[in-house]
Amino acid sequence: MEILQSDDGKKGAFYIEQDGERLAEMTYVWAGESKFIIDHTEVSDKLAGKGAGKQLVAKAVEFAREKAVKILPLCPFAHSVFKKTPAYSDVL
Repeated sequence: MEILQSDDGKKGAFYIEQDGERLAEMTYVWAGESKFIIDHTEVSDKLAGKGAGKQLVAKAVEFAREKAVKILPLCPFAHSVFKKTPAYSDVL
């Protein structure tokens, strides 16, 4: 599954598209230049059980590490993934 990203400098999203349809999306907003807030994650039933949500979080962590910024996971799903994945604590 390829995870794509859009970012306009104020807000953005990590998402998965298939045949022109967005099947999974995790949105975020920038809080200054050094932190972004994950505010929503949604995965279509078409991708249920395939780990798409966790892959979106992993891509956000990779992005945060590349940009040397922090993540505030306000979305309940993203928050639970961070709690279960100690390896991601460096970007919190």
